[in-house]
Amino acid sequence: MAFDTRPLTELFNRDAFIGRHIGPDDRARDSMLQRLGEDSMASLMRRTIPADIRLDGELALPDALPEEQALARLRDIMGRNRVARSHIGAGYYGTRMPAVIARNVLENPGWYTAYTPYQPEIAQGRLEGLLNFQQMVMDMTGMTLANASLLDEATAAAEAMTLCRRANRKNKSDAFFVADHVFPQTLDVLRTRAGWLGIELIVDSAEQLDQHEVFGALLQYPGDDGAIVELAPLIERAHQRNVMVAVASDLLALAVLTPPGELGADIVLGSAQRFGVPMGFGGPHAAFFAVSDGLKRSMPGRVIGVSRDRHGAPALRMAMQTREQHIRREKATSNICTAQALLANIAGFYAVYHGAEGIRTIARRVHRLARILALGLAKSGLAPDSSAFFDTLTLSVEDNEALHQRAEQAGHNLRRRHDGRVGISFDETTAIEDVAALFDLLLGEGHGLDVAALDAEVIAAGETLPEFARRDSDYLTHPTFSRYRSETEMLRYLKRLENRDLSLTHAMIPLGSCTMKLNATSEMVPLSWRECADIHPFAPRDQVQGYHTLIDELCHQLIEITGYDAVSMQPNSGAQGEYAGLVAIRRYQQASGEGERDICLIPSSAHGTNPASAAMAQMKVVVVECDSRGNIDLEDLRQKAGQHSARLSAIMLTYPSTHGVFEEGIREACRIVHEHGGQVYIDGANMNAQVGLCRPGDYGGDVSHLNLHKTFCIPHGGGGPGMGPIGVRAHLADYLPGHAVTQSGEPGTAVASAPFGSALILPISWAYIRMMGARGLREASEVSILGANYIAQRLEEHFNVLYRGVNGRVAHECIIDIRPLKAASGIDEEDIAKRLIDFGFHAPTMSFPVAGTLMIEPTESESQRELDRFCDAMIAIREEIAAVENGEWPKDDNPLVNAPHSERDLACAEWPHPYSREQAIFPTPATREAKFWPSVNRVDNVYGDRNLICSCPSIEDYRD
Repeated sequence: MAFDTRPLTELFNRDAFIGRHIGPDDRARDSMLQRLGEDSMASLMRRTIPADIRLDGELALPDALPEEQALARLRDIMGRNRVARSHIGAGYYGTRMPAVIARNVLENPGWYTAYTPYQPEIAQGRLEGLLNFQQMVMDMTGMTLANASLLDEATAAAEAMTLCRRANRKNKSDAFFVADHVFPQTLDVLRTRAGWLGIELIVDSAEQLDQHEVFGALLQYPGDDGAIVELAPLIERAHQRNVMVAVASDLLALAVLTPPGELGADIVLGSAQRFGVPMGFGGPHAAFFAVSDGLKRSMPGRVIGVSRDRHGAPALRMAMQTREQHIRREKATSNICTAQALLANIAGFYAVYHGAEGIRTIARRVHRLARILALGLAKSGLAPDSSAFFDTLTLSVEDNEALHQRAEQAGHNLRRRHDGRVGISFDETTAIEDVAALFDLLLGEGHGLDVAALDAEVIAAGETLPEFARRDSDYLTHPTFSRYRSETEMLRYLKRLENRDLSLTHAMIPLGSCTMKLNATSEMVPLSWRECADIHPFAPRDQVQGYHTLIDELCHQLIEITGYDAVSMQPNSGAQGEYAGLVAIRRYQQASGEGERDICLIPSSAHGTNPASAAMAQMKVVVVECDSRGNIDLEDLRQKAGQHSARLSAIMLTYPSTHGVFEEGIREACRIVHEHGGQVYIDGANMNAQVGLCRPGDYGGDVSHLNLHKTFCIPHGGGGPGMGPIGVRAHLADYLPGHAVTQSGEPGTAVASAPFGSALILPISWAYIRMMGARGLREASEVSILGANYIAQRLEEHFNVLYRGVNGRVAHECIIDIRPLKAASGIDEEDIAKRLIDFGFHAPTMSFPVAGTLMIEPTESESQRELDRFCDAMIAIREEIAAVENGEWPKDDNPLVNAPHSERDLACAEWPHPYSREQAIFPTPATREAKFWPSVNRVDNVYGDRNLICSCPSIEDYRD
């Protein structure tokens, strides 16, 4: 071997990360190409992607950085943030995530790489964690039922408003009341949602609620200014007038305050952020949403319920929600298709870790610190504006700007309220030294107050909360919230739940349209940095230069990747990005004097969120048909665009198509819509096949949302977090979401609580793009297409591949048709999905976009060996179906209809089935080498729907 004479500075592999992210190496790619009969990757791309949209050359992005250099660069950027002691509050508070939860959940790929628990047999751990969250919310709020989280508090408030409207059949008003003590960011999002649904918002003091004719009302408890208003009489009078009442509240406050459920509230909502989840410059945080018994089958979002498996053992599952967007499409009342599962699990585990006594102690300590400050200020002639408070004081001071400057110089951020007053909030991280510092800032150093003496006075005074606000009821009484007091027990509990779940740590997750790719460890590291995690979203601009630099750089990267001119980072889910994009289109058309344009054309194959989002933007959906090959029927598009030309607002396209094909007519489809004055919305769900190869802004798109939790490596977290920023052409840039608190953009256009959505997870996508560079991103797209075609080719002898492009190629996913097999054998797509569990795999996407099919997406991160292991499993399953077809096994007793098989099947004394126990449990050599055991057998969905139980079962139920 020749001696390497290169300079030391060049003796590293600049492209090492690309090879780590992309599964197949050069040899494997050559092997896969040979199997496809292609002589190069370039030839495969020519046969897959239409020539008139392919990029000529690489994206204009910086060269790839090695992991260490990328992290060093990111550390430098985020080091420009200044972490101050935050007293801003307003829904965001300092908190401490227990280290055992941080290390074993937040930083554990067994938790953050799992998919949404649609396959409950391999998700019992996450489902139990989410059931804990639901139970915690029900206990703290005093409500009958809670869901498994929503995106953020403001979104939850908007969902409460629409729930009140559709559930209140006794009141035909079109007006909704919002108390003026509601957080301003919540009001901002409510204005956006109400404006497009024809709802009039009435903002007034809570005491004036019964002076207005409204169908529902939103109150805040405690209020934005910290004051505690007596809710019971307000709610009682509202109910007498057939007005439904939602209450936005605070879980920590409810440890000592009477829960809204006991005061008569119909809906209670808020953020679970302060239960162990860092502020993160705005998110991600799990919102909570709880309802009274009469609303339990109308509640938005996901609900975890208790059912049973085929042996009768207790089993958890996502309860059926008939109004969900993917079922009801344009008739949906919400486009919610995600949650904040990872953050909800963390918040639930925080409650498990602390238990009722620990939560109560934290709440009492926070309240006591606020009382010490209030008492000292009152003695000095600066009494807070309210005598009834939990953790927040609001003050009227003479020179508040000078006060803020002094405070910020001393490392303390006070709240700059919109009404000119000063807000001071306390939280779990506040120390007694902070109270002393606040006295110095507010009163000057010669104030003469002794904090210890004031504390003694507070203790001597006893309880000072108003009697109507004092909580007497118990909470967190389920044994789960008292069993795991030691760290050893907590660690084992978390590990026990993790072991019940299949994630990317076990096997590929081949879900079509969901892009379950590598979430590299280096990308995840910054989430735990203090300068990323401990930043309030409303911190002064000069303290968050790091975040603004990161966001600006990421926006420019996404602009180059998509071909658009501007990007908004506010939407914190893909569906929210859809909504924000459609709102931008409608606002632009209104400003152009074309507000009558309200028709949205949507292909019949579209994601369920597309028509639901259009309906939320008050658009009328017209369906465009697809041809026999799954492509948009251009003649039908021409006819319908012409028919609705005067009112055509937009078309919502997915590219590559939802059927997994690069349609040749995409430019023509965009041209047709533009010709009739409409805008083109291109769903970014399948961007994983386009990065570096083609750009939606080039071939006709006006706006797209981007699933950062798919294409750009933010992990799915078992069903959230996500980010769905939107890119737009220049003419739509002025109509991107604004934010009232930060005074950016037009008020009443926000779609999320925080101005940059879930900003804490943006470093993941920044790091991915910087470590891949232009060439790495292009190669990732190419290999995702290669993998899908490789699977299609290997399976085509055994299954019918439903759709292909003009040259016989698929894009980054392929659809196999199970309907002929069902007709011959009785085996359906669900049976195959459950049988794949026995082989150690998550199922592909079932019955979308075509009923009776499976949609498979391998992603670029999976090696050829793993693709082959999956294909071998599918081929083996096909052979088992053949055994049912030829009568070797009966249709009602075979390995597929009985799948999945658990350890209970291995241990049972008798084996009554016509197939062997080994065939059931160890169908391949790979399963003998490493077996993933489902913790339950097939779950009975019908039983769970008929018996809607969404609280934690007793420990005896589990033991039995």
